[in-house]
Amino acid sequence: MAVEAHPSSPLWRMPGAPNRAPLSGNGGFMLAGWDDMPAVLAPDNPVVTYAVERRARLAQALPAELLIIPAGTARVRSNDTDYTFRPGTDHVWLTGNTVADSVLVIDTTGGEADAVLYLLPPSGRATDEFWQDPALGDLWVGPRPTLAETASALGLETRPLAALDADLAQAARRARRIRVVPTLDERVDDLVRGLCGPELAPHLLLKSTLDELRLIKNDWELAQLQLAVDATALGFEDCLREWDAARAAPRGERYLEGTFHRRSRLEGEGPAYGSVVGAGDHATTLHWTANDGPLRDGDVVLMDMGVELPSLFSADITRVFPVTGTFTPLQRDVYSIVLRAQQAGIDTLRAGVAFQDYQDACSRSLAADLIDLGLLRCSLDEALAPGNQYQRRWTISRAGHMLGMDVHDCNHAPVGSYLTGRLAAGHTLTVEPGLYFQRNDLTVPEELRGLGIRIEDDLVVTETASVTLSAALPRTPEAVESWMSALAP
Repeated sequence: MAVEAHPSSPLWRMPGAPNRAPLSGNGGFMLAGWDDMPAVLAPDNPVVTYAVERRARLAQALPAELLIIPAGTARVRSNDTDYTFRPGTDHVWLTGNTVADSVLVIDTTGGEADAVLYLLPPSGRATDEFWQDPALGDLWVGPRPTLAETASALGLETRPLAALDADLAQAARRARRIRVVPTLDERVDDLVRGLCGPELAPHLLLKSTLDELRLIKNDWELAQLQLAVDATALGFEDCLREWDAARAAPRGERYLEGTFHRRSRLEGEGPAYGSVVGAGDHATTLHWTANDGPLRDGDVVLMDMGVELPSLFSADITRVFPVTGTFTPLQRDVYSIVLRAQQAGIDTLRAGVAFQDYQDACSRSLAADLIDLGLLRCSLDEALAPGNQYQRRWTISRAGHMLGMDVHDCNHAPVGSYLTGRLAAGHTLTVEPGLYFQRNDLTVPEELRGLGIRIEDDLVVTETASVTLSAALPRTPEAVESWMSALAP
């Protein structure tokens, strides 16, 4: 972390210039003699091409209202250090802007989407902020784009954030209703509550409307997802190339996590979620993210990872690898059960079928094989009856979810458009059945305890079937073993 340099330090000397007086009490010296900063934003943000149409669709869905979509604020990690800022998905989808503390306001009272983006102007040189404020100052965190630059780059009217309170108060007089995407910016939430009261339901409708609008992806969005998947594949390959080093490390899970993290930062913004690297019985914990265990011979390693791009589009892929490079006969059998279930789900996908249909296909396949194994001692219909669902003891979660800018994308969409709705061309989702035999589960044979298998791929629904974006990653047990043999040293 940076610390303030002592005034007598050579750090205060300009190359080729005589020593200068200490700076204490002489802020004017720090404020003078600076050239203009170059542009901060890329001039060709691809989101701009789609953002106008997206805002228009939102205005059509919620007319005569004042809609407030914050980018969010930095979150404290510890004391005076923050987590890396990740802007709100809906804000980026509607603007392309990723700057913290920004707020988009869409006024639909005139029948159109009149949009204004409020943001913090650059520090400037009128105050000491740019060199004394470690949270906002240019010399501490880098320059912010100017309002004019942002307006030009994003095709949006921009205003200083300081004007938001007064502008909202004035606009609230003519709006039928005010809605905000909540929990992203506490100050904005308080401001809205002061204007329209504490009721939460109206704001949840804004969020669910946005999620519904984001469900179907256009060609550019599908291309972004493919890039995220391709970057994730590179991360898996990196891990396999360093497999022996991970096996030798006391915390081999973390070695693999770090290897993937490096690739995800090189190709994108970082991991799309906390990477799951579970060896041995850690693989039976669906959201294992401690990643602090060793890789032991005879075990398998479940790796659930994805890269998030600057556009926020993200991959979500799971593969299972035998530590020694070869599955045991038992591991291969269980892996094959999960693979059959995944294929049954994939075969179901096409426009017009219910979202639940591919979930049911995976469950039916798993339950049938669990009966064949003798773990379920009942008929298939009894196992799958709504009040039973016996296979859930070892499968636990759904067999997939929507995917996009959020890994679990569009979770707030209306139930009828998602969970109980029908698939449409352009829906993007995961298919990820699994079997998880906990190490303390006395209902299964001892040799199964501590074994976890999940196979997850990313797909796009089409009119007649689906396209597997992650098809380049080996999926069968034989192909996984060959992959490891080719890449591991």
